[in-house]
Amino acid sequence: MTHLLRPLVRLGTGAAVLGLAAAGCSSGNDDPSSAGTEISYWLWDSNQQPAYQQCAEDFAAEHDITVTIEQYGWADYWQGLTTGFASDTAPDVFANHLSYYPEFVAQGQLLGISDRIEEDGLDLSVYQDGLADLWQDQAGERYGLPKDFDTVALFYNETMAAEVGLTAEDLAALEWNPTDGGTFEQAVAALTVDGNGVRGTEPGFDKDDVAVYGLALSGNGLNASGQQTWAPFALGNDWYFGDTTPWTTAFNFAAPEFAETMEWYRGLQEKGYMPSLDIALSEQDPLNGYLAGRYALVTDGSWMNGSYLGQDDVPTKVVPTPIGPSGQRASVFNGLSDGIWSGTSDADAAWEWVKYLGSTACQDVVAESAVVFPAIQSSTEKATEAFADKGWDVTAFTVQVDQGTTHLLPIADNWSQINDIMSASIESYLQGNGDAASLAAANDQVNSLFD
Repeated sequence: MTHLLRPLVRLGTGAAVLGLAAAGCSSGNDDPSSAGTEISYWLWDSNQQPAYQQCAEDFAAEHDITVTIEQYGWADYWQGLTTGFASDTAPDVFANHLSYYPEFVAQGQLLGISDRIEEDGLDLSVYQDGLADLWQDQAGERYGLPKDFDTVALFYNETMAAEVGLTAEDLAALEWNPTDGGTFEQAVAALTVDGNGVRGTEPGFDKDDVAVYGLALSGNGLNASGQQTWAPFALGNDWYFGDTTPWTTAFNFAAPEFAETMEWYRGLQEKGYMPSLDIALSEQDPLNGYLAGRYALVTDGSWMNGSYLGQDDVPTKVVPTPIGPSGQRASVFNGLSDGIWSGTSDADAAWEWVKYLGSTACQDVVAESAVVFPAIQSSTEKATEAFADKGWDVTAFTVQVDQGTTHLLPIADNWSQINDIMSASIESYLQGNGDAASLAAANDQVNSLFD
């Protein structure tokens, strides 16, 4: 998942070709029932590759269609797709992300699948609520089936929490507000320690010499979606990104609820409870800092379970995001799908593979790998059980879905420009430049893209 985004991403590491058979991007055979049909499939998450390789092997046994899987790191992945579209060498099927999907639709790079869904009688109600509708354009044409989803929660250092008397139950019950930060800010302050061992709640705390920050700041999450940074707080403050989603056309970054949330969030830096933007951008991902003992709490996505809960150096657990002024917790709800390149010469075979990726047969395999949460509701339950078998309680992520406190990402035309504008504005704001008016001015720029 990731994923997701990082911004809104799940990162793969390195580029590796993991083919099940030597094949080009397309075999030129439109008949999926004939022997020897070969198609290509790209993904970016190396952690998920083994599960999808198993799906490909199972699929090949049933359909006599060979799937060649290629995995690339995040940046290389999207650059490779762009190059492939331009040179007519893109993969037949590829893992798709909501940040890129609108542009691919506008460019005509995705094959619509609404007719195929109807002809094959697929039941879209098996997926978690809202996920299937993310992958359709303004006219209702669908371009993908949901493959997984992610939410956000708080990973925490158990030892550090115990030192200040905070239990899992205490952390799960924290409340937040933009006025004084509530019990959540009190906990963050208590977990913050300066170079002399003085905590953020104690007299003499030196905010300019911090050894342990109570809350990490992800340099990957400072964008127009704020998935791993400010979004859980703003969304819990009766705010939403725009007028609607999918296909947002009027954004709300000028709203007072957003401004007061960001003012509080910047205040955590000014008080020394959260690292500066410069530190966050230099690190990008706070994981290494957390493992090195520099952060007590990290707001991060469910795609990072393996990284935080799968290591033995730092005793780690996870709790939900704090309860906001709305009376509810909140999390961005992101999902991925698999898209068919419109230039494929094996459309029928590509559809059979996409249909299989969106089926219980494959998503149960993904569930058993305990890496991400599959999109099918019954497979989500199996994934939760598989995580539990590892000794990991990940219900802090699924509780958001169960309680209906998730909020879908905005999907809009001009997303690259929107993200550039808001990322620059938010980063500048967190560096101490400007005030709420500067965020409102950026919002005006964004909304002018739809005039």
